[in-house]
Amino acid sequence: MNIRNFSIISHIDAGKSTLADRLLELTGTVEQRKMHSQFLDMMELEKEKGITIKLQPVRMEYNGYILNLIDTPGHVDFSYEVSRSLAAVEGAILLVDASQGVQAQTLANLHLAQDQKLVIIPVINKIDLSHAQVEKTTKEMSQLLQVKEEDIIRISAKNGTNVEKILEAIIERIPPAQGKLDSPLRALIFDSSYDSYKGVIAYVRIVDGQIKANDKITMMASKAKTDVIEVGALKPEMVKIKSLSAGQIGYIATGLKNVNQCRVGDTITNDLGVSPLIGYQEPKPMVFASFYPTEAEDYDLLKDGLSKLELNDAALQYEPESCEGLGRGFRCGFLGMLHLEIILERLKREYKLNLIVTTPSVSYQIIVRNKKEQVISSAVISSANDLPEMNLIDEIREPWVSLEIITPNQYIGSIMKLLEGTRGEYKDTQYLSPERVLIEYHIPLNEIIVDFYDQLKNTTSGYASMNYKVLDYRKGDLVKMDILVAGDNVEAFSRIIHRESAFREGRSMVKKLKEVIPKHLFSISLQAAVGGNIIARETISAMRKDVTGYLYGGDYSRKKKLLEKQKKGKKKMKALGKIEIPQEVFFKVLKK
Repeated sequence: MNIRNFSIISHIDAGKSTLADRLLELTGTVEQRKMHSQFLDMMELEKEKGITIKLQPVRMEYNGYILNLIDTPGHVDFSYEVSRSLAAVEGAILLVDASQGVQAQTLANLHLAQDQKLVIIPVINKIDLSHAQVEKTTKEMSQLLQVKEEDIIRISAKNGTNVEKILEAIIERIPPAQGKLDSPLRALIFDSSYDSYKGVIAYVRIVDGQIKANDKITMMASKAKTDVIEVGALKPEMVKIKSLSAGQIGYIATGLKNVNQCRVGDTITNDLGVSPLIGYQEPKPMVFASFYPTEAEDYDLLKDGLSKLELNDAALQYEPESCEGLGRGFRCGFLGMLHLEIILERLKREYKLNLIVTTPSVSYQIIVRNKKEQVISSAVISSANDLPEMNLIDEIREPWVSLEIITPNQYIGSIMKLLEGTRGEYKDTQYLSPERVLIEYHIPLNEIIVDFYDQLKNTTSGYASMNYKVLDYRKGDLVKMDILVAGDNVEAFSRIIHRESAFREGRSMVKKLKEVIPKHLFSISLQAAVGGNIIARETISAMRKDVTGYLYGGDYSRKKKLLEKQKKGKKKMKALGKIEIPQEVFFKVLKK
Protein backbone atom coordinates (compact mmCIF):
# COMPACT_ATOMS: atom_id res chain seq x y z
CA MET A 1 0.00 0.00 0.00
CA ASN A 2 1.55 3.32 -1.08
CA ILE A 3 0.49 5.21 2.06
CA ARG A 4 2.83 6.54 4.74
CA ASN A 5 1.46 8.14 7.92
CA PHE A 6 3.84 10.17 10.08
CA SER A 7 4.14 13.01 12.63
CA ILE A 8 6.81 15.60 13.37
CA ILE A 9 7.75 15.75 17.06
CA SER A 10 10.24 18.00 18.85
CA HIS A 11 10.83 20.52 21.60
CA ILE A 12 9.15 23.91 21.15
CA ASP A 13 10.93 26.22 18.61
CA ALA A 14 12.90 23.43 16.90
CA GLY A 15 11.36 24.34 13.53
CA LYS A 16 8.48 21.85 13.06
CA SER A 17 6.16 24.33 11.36
CA THR A 18 8.95 25.56 9.04
CA LEU A 19 9.80 21.96 8.04
CA ALA A 20 6.10 21.32 7.37
CA ASP A 21 6.09 24.39 5.07
CA ARG A 22 9.01 22.96 3.03
CA LEU A 23 7.31 19.54 2.75
CA LEU A 24 4.12 21.21 1.48
CA GLU A 25 6.18 23.11 -1.13
CA LEU A 26 8.24 20.11 -2.28
CA THR A 27 5.16 17.92 -2.73
CA GLY A 28 3.22 20.71 -4.48
CA THR A 29 0.39 20.37 -1.95
CA VAL A 30 0.02 24.14 -1.66
CA GLU A 31 0.42 26.47 -4.64
CA GLN A 32 3.40 28.81 -4.38
CA ARG A 33 1.19 31.91 -4.60
CA LYS A 34 -0.86 30.74 -1.60
CA MET A 35 2.15 29.71 0.47
CA HIS A 36 3.06 31.61 3.63
CA SER A 37 5.19 30.75 6.65
CA GLN A 38 3.69 28.49 9.35
CA PHE A 39 1.06 27.42 6.83
CA LEU A 40 -0.36 24.64 9.03
CA ASP A 41 -0.73 26.95 12.04
CA MET A 42 -4.27 27.97 11.15
CA MET A 43 -5.17 29.85 14.33
CA GLU A 44 -4.37 33.55 14.61
CA LEU A 45 -2.94 32.88 18.09
CA GLU A 46 -0.50 30.29 16.68
CA LYS A 47 0.84 32.80 14.17
CA GLU A 48 1.20 35.52 16.81
CA LYS A 49 2.92 33.39 19.43
CA GLY A 50 4.97 31.46 16.86
CA ILE A 51 3.97 28.11 18.39
CA THR A 52 1.76 25.21 17.35
CA ILE A 53 -1.24 24.76 19.64
CA LYS A 54 -3.47 22.37 17.69
CA LEU A 55 -2.37 19.25 15.82
CA GLN A 56 -3.01 19.69 12.08
CA PRO A 57 -3.31 16.82 9.57
CA VAL A 58 -2.44 17.26 5.89
CA ARG A 59 -2.32 14.87 2.91
CA MET A 60 0.58 15.18 0.46
CA GLU A 61 1.40 13.22 -2.71
CA TYR A 62 4.98 12.49 -3.76
CA ASN A 63 6.37 10.08 -6.39
CA GLY A 64 3.20 7.99 -6.41
CA TYR A 65 2.93 7.82 -2.60
CA ILE A 66 0.29 9.35 -0.32
CA LEU A 67 2.04 10.93 2.68
CA ASN A 68 -0.21 11.85 5.60
CA LEU A 69 1.49 14.29 7.99
CA ILE A 70 0.13 15.29 11.38
CA ASP A 71 1.94 18.42 12.61
CA THR A 72 2.07 18.52 16.42
CA PRO A 73 2.72 21.09 19.20
CA GLY A 74 5.97 21.07 21.17
CA HIS A 75 5.00 22.69 24.48
CA VAL A 76 4.58 20.48 27.56
CA ASP A 77 0.99 21.73 28.07
CA PHE A 78 -0.05 20.24 24.72
CA SER A 79 1.60 16.83 24.95
CA TYR A 80 -1.86 15.20 24.89
CA GLU A 81 -2.21 16.55 21.31
CA VAL A 82 1.05 14.77 20.46
CA SER A 83 -0.11 11.46 21.95
CA ARG A 84 -3.36 11.63 19.91
CA SER A 85 -1.37 12.24 16.72
CA LEU A 86 1.04 9.37 17.37
CA ALA A 87 -1.83 6.89 17.81
CA ALA A 88 -2.84 7.56 14.18
CA VAL A 89 0.58 7.08 12.49
CA GLU A 90 3.36 4.51 11.96
CA GLY A 91 6.39 6.78 12.12
CA ALA A 92 7.71 10.07 13.51
CA ILE A 93 10.36 12.60 12.50
CA LEU A 94 12.26 13.56 15.66
CA LEU A 95 13.45 17.11 15.01
CA VAL A 96 16.27 18.64 17.07
CA ASP A 97 17.60 22.21 16.89
CA ALA A 98 21.35 22.12 16.04
CA SER A 99 21.98 25.22 18.17
CA GLN A 100 20.16 23.87 21.26
CA GLY A 101 20.75 20.11 21.12
CA VAL A 102 18.45 17.58 22.80
CA GLN A 103 15.99 19.41 25.09
CA ALA A 104 13.52 18.36 27.78
CA GLN A 105 10.44 18.12 25.57
CA THR A 106 12.46 16.30 22.88
CA LEU A 107 12.90 13.45 25.35
CA ALA A 108 9.26 13.53 26.52
CA ASN A 109 7.90 13.34 22.95
CA LEU A 110 10.45 10.67 21.98
CA HIS A 111 9.25 8.50 24.88
CA LEU A 112 5.63 8.94 23.70
CA ALA A 113 6.63 7.77 20.19
CA GLN A 114 8.63 4.82 21.54
CA ASP A 115 5.67 3.74 23.67
CA GLN A 116 3.64 3.54 20.44
CA LYS A 117 6.49 1.50 18.84
CA LEU A 118 6.83 4.00 15.98
CA VAL A 119 9.74 4.17 13.53
CA ILE A 120 11.84 7.22 14.47
CA ILE A 121 13.61 9.26 11.76
CA PRO A 122 16.19 11.51 13.50
CA VAL A 123 16.64 14.94 11.90
CA ILE A 124 18.88 17.86 12.93
CA ASN A 125 17.55 21.26 11.87
CA LYS A 126 19.05 24.79 11.62
CA ILE A 127 22.46 23.64 10.37
CA ASP A 128 22.71 27.04 8.59
CA LEU A 129 22.99 29.00 11.87
CA SER A 130 26.41 30.45 12.67
CA HIS A 131 26.25 29.06 16.23
CA ALA A 132 24.94 25.61 15.18
CA GLN A 133 26.72 22.74 16.94
CA VAL A 134 25.99 20.09 14.34
CA GLU A 135 28.65 17.51 15.25
CA LYS A 136 27.93 17.74 18.97
CA THR A 137 24.15 17.42 18.41
CA THR A 138 24.71 14.47 16.05
CA LYS A 139 26.67 12.63 18.77
CA GLU A 140 23.94 13.39 21.33
CA MET A 141 21.20 12.03 19.06
CA SER A 142 23.25 8.99 18.05
CA GLN A 143 23.78 8.13 21.71
CA LEU A 144 20.14 8.81 22.63
CA LEU A 145 18.60 6.70 19.84
CA GLN A 146 21.39 4.10 19.54
CA VAL A 147 21.69 4.75 15.78
CA LYS A 148 24.62 5.37 13.44
CA GLU A 149 25.55 9.02 12.91
CA GLU A 150 25.12 8.64 9.13
CA ASP A 151 21.42 7.71 9.67
CA ILE A 152 20.75 11.18 11.09
CA ILE A 153 19.58 13.64 8.44
CA ARG A 154 20.98 17.18 8.69
CA ILE A 155 18.79 19.93 7.24
CA SER A 156 17.97 23.61 7.16
CA ALA A 157 14.17 23.81 7.00
CA LYS A 158 14.42 27.57 6.49
CA ASN A 159 16.62 27.26 3.36
CA GLY A 160 15.24 23.90 2.20
CA THR A 161 18.67 22.19 2.46
CA ASN A 162 18.37 18.35 2.37
CA VAL A 163 14.61 18.41 3.06
CA GLU A 164 14.05 16.09 0.08
CA LYS A 165 16.09 13.43 1.92
CA ILE A 166 13.38 13.40 4.60
CA LEU A 167 10.69 12.54 2.02
CA GLU A 168 12.84 9.69 0.75
CA ALA A 169 13.48 8.45 4.30
CA ILE A 170 9.73 8.52 5.06
CA ILE A 171 9.04 6.27 2.06
CA GLU A 172 11.98 3.92 2.77
CA ARG A 173 11.95 3.65 6.58
CA ILE A 174 8.31 4.05 7.69
CA PRO A 175 6.23 0.90 7.11
CA PRO A 176 3.17 1.19 4.84
CA ALA A 177 -0.16 1.70 6.57
CA GLN A 178 -1.81 -1.63 7.39
CA GLY A 179 -5.51 -2.45 7.42
CA LYS A 180 -8.10 -4.90 6.06
CA LEU A 181 -10.10 -3.34 3.27
CA ASP A 182 -12.80 -6.06 3.30
CA SER A 183 -13.37 -5.98 7.09
CA PRO A 184 -16.11 -3.97 8.85
CA LEU A 185 -15.32 -0.28 9.26
CA ARG A 186 -13.17 0.81 12.23
CA ALA A 187 -12.02 4.44 12.29
CA LEU A 188 -10.21 6.16 15.17
CA ILE A 189 -11.25 9.77 15.89
CA PHE A 190 -8.07 11.73 16.73
CA ASP A 191 -9.52 15.25 16.50
CA SER A 192 -12.77 17.03 15.70
CA SER A 193 -14.33 20.40 14.95
CA TYR A 194 -17.83 21.77 14.55
CA ASP A 195 -19.57 23.07 11.42
CA SER A 196 -23.03 24.63 11.72
CA TYR A 197 -24.14 22.98 8.44
CA LYS A 198 -22.36 19.60 8.55
CA GLY A 199 -22.41 19.08 12.33
CA VAL A 200 -19.42 17.51 14.06
CA ILE A 201 -16.47 16.95 11.69
CA ALA A 202 -14.43 13.94 12.86
CA TYR A 203 -10.76 13.75 11.82
CA VAL A 204 -10.08 10.02 11.53
CA ARG A 205 -7.54 7.32 10.80
CA ILE A 206 -9.30 4.47 8.94
CA VAL A 207 -7.92 1.28 10.49
CA ASP A 208 -10.16 -1.28 8.71
CA GLY A 209 -12.81 -1.17 5.97
CA GLN A 210 -13.92 1.88 4.01
CA ILE A 211 -16.47 4.68 4.26
CA LYS A 212 -18.32 6.96 1.84
CA ALA A 213 -21.14 9.52 1.86
CA ASN A 214 -24.60 8.29 2.98
CA ASP A 215 -23.15 5.25 4.84
CA LYS A 216 -24.81 4.51 8.16
CA ILE A 217 -22.32 4.68 11.04
CA THR A 218 -22.31 4.32 14.84
CA MET A 219 -20.07 5.88 17.48
CA MET A 220 -19.09 2.92 19.66
CA ALA A 221 -18.74 4.81 22.98
CA SER A 222 -21.76 7.12 22.75
CA LYS A 223 -23.87 4.66 20.65
CA ALA A 224 -24.95 7.64 18.49
CA LYS A 225 -26.10 6.62 14.99
CA THR A 226 -26.00 8.88 11.94
CA ASP A 227 -25.72 9.01 8.14
CA VAL A 228 -22.43 10.29 6.72
CA ILE A 229 -22.86 13.66 4.94
CA GLU A 230 -19.46 13.60 3.21
CA VAL A 231 -15.92 12.28 3.51
CA GLY A 232 -12.70 13.89 2.36
CA ALA A 233 -8.98 14.51 2.62
CA LEU A 234 -7.20 17.41 4.33
CA LYS A 235 -4.90 19.26 1.92
CA PRO A 236 -4.82 20.97 4.48
CA GLU A 237 -8.24 22.51 3.73
CA MET A 238 -11.07 19.99 3.42
CA VAL A 239 -11.34 18.43 -0.04
CA LYS A 240 -14.36 16.20 -0.68
CA ILE A 241 -13.54 12.74 -2.09
CA LYS A 242 -15.60 9.61 -2.92
CA SER A 243 -14.38 7.37 -0.10
CA LEU A 244 -11.77 6.78 2.60
CA SER A 245 -10.30 3.30 2.98
CA ALA A 246 -8.05 1.35 5.37
CA GLY A 247 -4.75 3.10 6.13
CA GLN A 248 -5.95 6.55 5.08
CA ILE A 249 -6.36 9.71 7.16
CA GLY A 250 -9.16 12.17 6.43
CA TYR A 251 -12.36 13.69 7.75
CA ILE A 252 -15.98 12.52 8.11
CA ALA A 253 -18.84 15.04 8.27
CA THR A 254 -21.15 13.21 10.67
CA GLY A 255 -24.15 15.56 10.75
CA LEU A 256 -24.30 15.11 14.55
CA LYS A 257 -25.37 18.31 16.30
CA ASN A 258 -24.53 17.23 19.85
CA VAL A 259 -20.77 17.54 20.31
CA ASN A 260 -20.74 14.99 23.15
CA GLN A 261 -21.90 12.22 20.81
CA CYS A 262 -18.63 12.28 18.83
CA ARG A 263 -15.70 12.30 21.23
CA VAL A 264 -12.00 12.21 20.44
CA GLY A 265 -10.65 8.66 20.99
CA ASP A 266 -13.96 6.97 20.04
CA THR A 267 -14.25 4.34 17.28
CA ILE A 268 -16.58 4.85 14.29
CA THR A 269 -18.00 1.62 12.85
CA ASN A 270 -20.80 0.13 10.75
CA ASP A 271 -20.84 -3.15 12.73
CA LEU A 272 -21.20 -3.13 16.52
CA GLY A 273 -19.83 -6.70 16.58
CA VAL A 274 -16.24 -5.46 16.10
CA SER A 275 -13.99 -4.61 19.02
CA PRO A 276 -13.34 -0.88 19.62
CA LEU A 277 -9.91 0.57 18.94
CA ILE A 278 -7.71 1.57 21.87
CA GLY A 279 -8.48 5.26 22.32
CA TYR A 280 -6.61 7.68 24.54
CA GLN A 281 -6.33 8.07 28.24
CA GLU A 282 -8.36 11.09 29.25
CA PRO A 283 -5.86 13.82 30.17
CA LYS A 284 -6.36 14.93 33.77
CA PRO A 285 -6.36 18.71 34.33
CA MET A 286 -3.89 19.68 37.05
CA VAL A 287 -4.23 23.47 37.13
CA PHE A 288 -7.53 25.12 38.05
CA ALA A 289 -8.91 28.64 37.81
CA SER A 290 -12.36 30.18 37.58
CA PHE A 291 -13.70 32.30 34.72
CA TYR A 292 -16.37 34.93 35.40
CA PRO A 293 -17.86 37.30 32.80
CA THR A 294 -17.62 40.95 33.88
CA GLU A 295 -21.12 41.43 32.42
CA ALA A 296 -23.67 38.99 33.94
CA GLU A 297 -25.59 38.74 30.65
CA ASP A 298 -22.50 37.19 28.97
CA TYR A 299 -22.82 33.99 31.06
CA ASP A 300 -24.61 32.04 28.29
CA LEU A 301 -22.04 33.21 25.72
CA LEU A 302 -19.22 31.98 27.99
CA LYS A 303 -21.00 28.64 28.42
CA ASP A 304 -21.37 28.27 24.64
CA GLY A 305 -17.72 29.22 24.06
CA LEU A 306 -16.40 26.68 26.57
CA SER A 307 -18.57 23.90 25.10
CA LYS A 308 -17.25 24.61 21.56
CA LEU A 309 -13.61 24.72 22.74
CA GLU A 310 -14.08 21.49 24.72
CA LEU A 311 -15.07 19.67 21.52
CA ASN A 312 -11.53 19.53 20.14
CA ASP A 313 -9.66 20.09 23.38
CA ALA A 314 -10.03 16.91 25.41
CA ALA A 315 -7.99 18.35 28.30
CA LEU A 316 -10.32 21.29 29.00
CA GLN A 317 -12.86 20.61 31.75
CA TYR A 318 -15.38 23.00 33.26
CA GLU A 319 -18.37 23.08 35.57
CA PRO A 320 -20.69 25.93 36.59
CA GLU A 321 -20.29 27.72 39.92
CA SER A 322 -21.45 30.95 41.51
CA CYS A 323 -19.81 33.32 43.94
CA GLU A 324 -20.83 36.23 46.10
CA GLY A 325 -19.73 39.42 44.38
CA LEU A 326 -18.83 37.83 41.02
CA GLY A 327 -22.12 36.13 40.13
CA ARG A 328 -22.20 33.03 37.88
CA GLY A 329 -19.15 31.57 36.19
CA PHE A 330 -17.26 28.34 35.56
CA ARG A 331 -14.59 26.38 37.40
CA CYS A 332 -12.14 25.29 34.67
CA GLY A 333 -9.36 22.69 34.66
CA PHE A 334 -6.21 22.95 32.49
CA LEU A 335 -3.00 21.01 31.89
CA GLY A 336 -0.78 24.01 32.63
CA MET A 337 -0.45 27.77 32.55
CA LEU A 338 0.05 28.07 28.77
CA HIS A 339 -3.07 25.96 28.25
CA LEU A 340 -5.00 28.34 30.53
CA GLU A 341 -3.69 31.42 28.69
CA ILE A 342 -4.57 29.99 25.26
CA ILE A 343 -8.15 29.13 26.31
CA LEU A 344 -8.56 32.57 27.92
CA GLU A 345 -7.24 34.34 24.81
CA ARG A 346 -9.48 32.29 22.48
CA LEU A 347 -12.57 33.12 24.56
CA LYS A 348 -11.68 36.81 24.44
CA ARG A 349 -11.00 36.87 20.69
CA GLU A 350 -13.50 34.41 19.27
CA TYR A 351 -16.40 35.30 21.57
CA LYS A 352 -15.53 38.93 22.45
CA LEU A 353 -15.77 38.11 26.16
CA ASN A 354 -14.33 40.23 28.95
CA LEU A 355 -13.43 37.81 31.77
CA ILE A 356 -12.20 37.80 35.34
CA VAL A 357 -9.78 34.93 36.04
CA THR A 358 -9.02 33.82 39.58
CA THR A 359 -5.50 32.96 40.77
CA PRO A 360 -4.53 29.52 39.38
CA SER A 361 -3.91 26.64 41.75
CA VAL A 362 -3.88 22.83 41.74
CA SER A 363 -6.29 20.08 42.73
CA TYR A 364 -6.03 18.51 46.15
CA GLN A 365 -7.03 15.09 47.44
CA ILE A 366 -8.91 15.09 50.73
CA ILE A 367 -8.83 11.97 52.89
CA VAL A 368 -11.72 12.19 55.35
CA ARG A 369 -12.34 10.07 58.43
CA ASN A 370 -14.26 7.40 56.50
CA LYS A 371 -11.29 7.09 54.08
CA LYS A 372 -13.34 8.13 51.06
CA GLU A 373 -11.30 10.17 48.61
CA GLN A 374 -12.54 13.39 47.10
CA VAL A 375 -10.58 15.54 44.62
CA ILE A 376 -11.16 19.27 44.91
CA SER A 377 -9.48 22.41 43.65
CA SER A 378 -8.40 25.20 45.95
CA ALA A 379 -8.13 27.80 43.23
CA VAL A 380 -11.79 27.86 42.39
CA ILE A 381 -13.77 30.39 44.30
CA SER A 382 -16.15 27.87 45.86
CA SER A 383 -13.37 25.52 46.97
CA ALA A 384 -13.97 26.28 50.65
CA ASN A 385 -17.50 24.94 50.25
CA ASP A 386 -16.09 21.67 48.88
CA LEU A 387 -13.94 21.07 51.94
CA PRO A 388 -15.39 18.93 54.71
CA GLU A 389 -15.06 20.22 58.28
CA MET A 390 -11.38 20.29 59.19
CA ASN A 391 -11.98 18.03 62.20
CA LEU A 392 -13.22 15.30 59.79
CA ILE A 393 -10.12 15.44 57.58
CA ASP A 394 -7.37 12.87 58.11
CA GLU A 395 -5.00 14.44 55.62
CA ILE A 396 -4.80 16.67 52.57
CA ARG A 397 -2.64 15.50 49.66
CA GLU A 398 -1.21 17.59 46.83
CA PRO A 399 0.05 16.53 43.37
CA TRP A 400 3.80 15.95 42.96
CA VAL A 401 5.63 15.89 39.63
CA SER A 402 8.92 14.62 38.31
CA LEU A 403 10.63 17.75 36.98
CA GLU A 404 13.38 17.34 34.36
CA ILE A 405 15.61 20.29 33.51
CA ILE A 406 18.20 20.15 30.70
CA THR A 407 20.81 22.89 30.94
CA PRO A 408 24.38 23.83 29.97
CA ASN A 409 26.54 22.74 32.91
CA GLN A 410 27.68 26.30 33.81
CA TYR A 411 24.15 27.00 35.15
CA ILE A 412 23.93 24.00 37.52
CA GLY A 413 24.71 26.10 40.61
CA SER A 414 22.10 28.80 39.94
CA ILE A 415 19.43 26.20 39.05
CA MET A 416 20.10 24.23 42.25
CA LYS A 417 19.79 27.48 44.23
CA LEU A 418 16.43 28.18 42.53
CA LEU A 419 15.22 24.64 43.31
CA GLU A 420 16.36 24.84 46.94
CA GLY A 421 13.86 27.66 47.42
CA THR A 422 11.03 25.19 46.69
CA ARG A 423 9.68 22.25 48.67
CA GLY A 424 11.18 19.77 46.19
CA GLU A 425 13.49 16.75 46.57
CA TYR A 426 16.70 16.35 44.56
CA LYS A 427 16.81 13.00 42.70
CA ASP A 428 19.53 12.78 40.07
CA THR A 429 21.98 14.51 37.73
CA GLN A 430 22.94 12.93 34.39
CA TYR A 431 25.46 14.23 31.87
CA LEU A 432 23.97 13.98 28.35
CA SER A 433 27.29 15.27 27.00
CA PRO A 434 30.34 16.97 28.57
CA GLU A 435 28.53 20.34 28.35
CA ARG A 436 24.85 19.42 28.93
CA VAL A 437 23.20 18.12 32.09
CA LEU A 438 19.80 16.66 32.97
CA ILE A 439 18.67 17.47 36.54
CA GLU A 440 15.74 15.51 37.99
CA TYR A 441 13.73 16.85 40.93
CA HIS A 442 10.51 15.67 42.56
CA ILE A 443 8.50 18.71 43.49
CA PRO A 444 4.91 19.77 44.41
CA LEU A 445 3.14 20.99 41.25
CA ASN A 446 1.98 24.09 43.12
CA GLU A 447 5.61 25.26 43.32
CA ILE A 448 6.09 25.45 39.55
CA ILE A 449 2.76 26.35 37.94
CA VAL A 450 2.81 30.13 38.09
CA ASP A 451 6.21 31.71 37.45
CA PHE A 452 8.84 28.96 37.87
CA TYR A 453 9.42 28.63 34.10
CA ASP A 454 10.10 32.38 33.78
CA GLN A 455 12.51 32.27 36.73
CA LEU A 456 14.33 29.29 35.18
CA LYS A 457 14.73 31.10 31.84
CA ASN A 458 15.99 34.24 33.61
CA THR A 459 18.44 32.23 35.72
CA THR A 460 19.94 30.46 32.68
CA SER A 461 19.76 33.29 30.11
CA GLY A 462 17.11 31.28 28.26
CA TYR A 463 19.26 28.17 27.71
CA ALA A 464 17.54 25.69 30.08
CA SER A 465 14.46 23.70 29.11
CA MET A 466 12.05 21.85 31.38
CA ASN A 467 9.47 19.11 31.24
CA TYR A 468 7.39 17.53 33.99
CA LYS A 469 5.08 14.56 34.43
CA VAL A 470 2.66 13.95 37.28
CA LEU A 471 3.75 11.27 39.76
CA ASP A 472 1.09 10.99 42.46
CA TYR A 473 -0.63 12.76 45.34
CA ARG A 474 1.39 13.08 48.56
CA LYS A 475 0.47 14.16 52.06
CA GLY A 476 1.36 17.78 52.73
CA ASP A 477 1.19 20.11 55.72
CA LEU A 478 -1.68 21.95 54.07
CA VAL A 479 -4.17 24.21 55.79
CA LYS A 480 -7.27 26.17 54.90
CA MET A 481 -6.76 29.92 55.20
CA ASP A 482 -9.92 31.98 55.77
CA ILE A 483 -10.26 35.74 55.38
CA LEU A 484 -12.57 37.53 57.82
CA VAL A 485 -13.93 41.00 57.02
CA ALA A 486 -15.45 42.68 60.09
CA GLY A 487 -15.57 39.26 61.73
CA ASP A 488 -17.47 37.59 58.84
CA ASN A 489 -15.78 34.78 56.88
CA VAL A 490 -15.76 35.64 53.15
CA GLU A 491 -15.74 32.20 51.46
CA ALA A 492 -14.63 33.65 48.13
CA PHE A 493 -11.21 34.50 49.59
CA SER A 494 -10.61 31.13 51.31
CA ARG A 495 -7.70 29.06 50.00
CA ILE A 496 -5.75 25.89 50.68
CA ILE A 497 -2.06 26.65 51.16
CA HIS A 498 1.05 25.15 52.73
CA ARG A 499 1.45 25.99 56.42
CA GLU A 500 4.92 27.48 55.79
CA SER A 501 3.53 30.13 53.45
CA ALA A 502 0.31 30.82 55.40
CA PHE A 503 1.64 33.90 57.26
CA ARG A 504 3.13 35.45 54.10
CA GLU A 505 -0.01 34.81 52.02
CA GLY A 506 -2.35 35.96 54.80
CA ARG A 507 -0.37 39.16 55.34
CA SER A 508 -0.38 39.88 51.60
CA MET A 509 -4.14 39.29 51.31
CA VAL A 510 -5.22 41.56 54.20
CA LYS A 511 -2.86 44.31 52.98
CA LYS A 512 -4.37 44.11 49.50
CA LEU A 513 -7.91 44.20 50.94
CA LYS A 514 -7.05 47.25 53.04
CA GLU A 515 -6.11 49.09 49.84
CA VAL A 516 -9.27 48.19 47.89
CA ILE A 517 -12.17 48.04 50.38
CA PRO A 518 -13.70 51.54 50.74
CA LYS A 519 -13.85 53.18 54.19
CA HIS A 520 -17.09 53.08 56.22
CA LEU A 521 -18.37 55.22 59.10
CA PHE A 522 -16.88 52.64 61.49
CA SER A 523 -13.55 50.79 61.55
CA ILE A 524 -13.32 47.43 59.77
CA SER A 525 -11.08 44.59 60.89
CA LEU A 526 -9.42 42.43 58.21
CA GLN A 527 -8.07 39.09 59.47
CA ALA A 528 -6.43 36.01 58.00
CA ALA A 529 -7.15 32.88 60.06
CA VAL A 530 -5.91 29.28 60.03
CA GLY A 531 -7.82 26.78 62.14
CA GLY A 532 -9.36 29.51 64.27
CA ASN A 533 -6.02 31.25 64.94
CA ILE A 534 -5.55 34.77 63.58
CA ILE A 535 -2.22 34.94 61.67
CA ALA A 536 -2.46 38.43 60.14
CA ARG A 537 -4.56 41.53 60.72
CA GLU A 538 -5.13 44.99 59.28
CA THR A 539 -7.71 47.63 60.22
CA ILE A 540 -9.48 50.03 57.89
CA SER A 541 -9.99 53.18 59.96
CA ALA A 542 -13.41 54.82 60.12
CA MET A 543 -14.33 57.78 57.97
CA ARG A 544 -13.91 60.98 59.99
CA LYS A 545 -16.92 63.26 60.02
CA ASP A 546 -16.57 66.60 61.79
CA VAL A 547 -19.72 66.66 63.97
CA THR A 548 -18.60 69.81 65.77
CA GLY A 549 -18.10 71.92 62.68
CA TYR A 550 -21.23 74.05 63.15
CA LEU A 551 -20.35 75.00 66.76
CA TYR A 552 -18.71 78.32 67.49
CA GLY A 553 -17.50 79.65 70.80
CA GLY A 554 -18.85 78.36 74.07
CA ASP A 555 -17.61 75.71 76.49
CA TYR A 556 -15.46 72.79 75.19
CA SER A 557 -17.78 70.38 77.05
CA ARG A 558 -20.39 70.92 74.27
CA LYS A 559 -17.89 69.60 71.69
CA LYS A 560 -16.86 66.74 73.98
CA LYS A 561 -20.51 65.69 74.41
CA LEU A 562 -21.00 65.55 70.61
CA LEU A 563 -17.77 63.56 70.10
CA GLU A 564 -18.81 61.04 72.79
CA LYS A 565 -22.19 60.70 71.08
CA GLN A 566 -20.42 60.08 67.73
CA LYS A 567 -18.14 57.48 69.39
CA LYS A 568 -21.17 55.58 70.79
CA GLY A 569 -22.88 55.74 67.38
CA LYS A 570 -19.81 54.25 65.66
CA LYS A 571 -19.62 51.49 68.26
CA LYS A 572 -23.30 50.67 67.69
CA MET A 573 -22.82 50.71 63.88
CA LYS A 574 -19.79 48.44 64.21
CA ALA A 575 -21.88 45.98 66.25
CA LEU A 576 -24.90 46.07 63.92
CA GLY A 577 -23.42 47.13 60.58
CA LYS A 578 -22.82 44.63 57.77
CA ILE A 579 -20.05 45.13 55.23
CA GLU A 580 -21.22 44.95 51.64
CA ILE A 581 -18.06 44.27 49.64
CA PRO A 582 -18.34 45.95 46.22
CA GLN A 583 -17.94 43.76 43.12
CA GLU A 584 -14.80 45.63 42.01
CA VAL A 585 -13.06 44.51 45.24
CA PHE A 586 -13.54 40.86 44.22
CA PHE A 587 -12.31 41.71 40.71
CA LYS A 588 -9.11 43.31 42.02
CA VAL A 589 -8.31 40.67 44.65
CA LEU A 590 -9.28 37.44 42.87
CA LYS A 591 -8.25 38.04 39.29
CA LYS A 592 -5.07 36.39 37.98
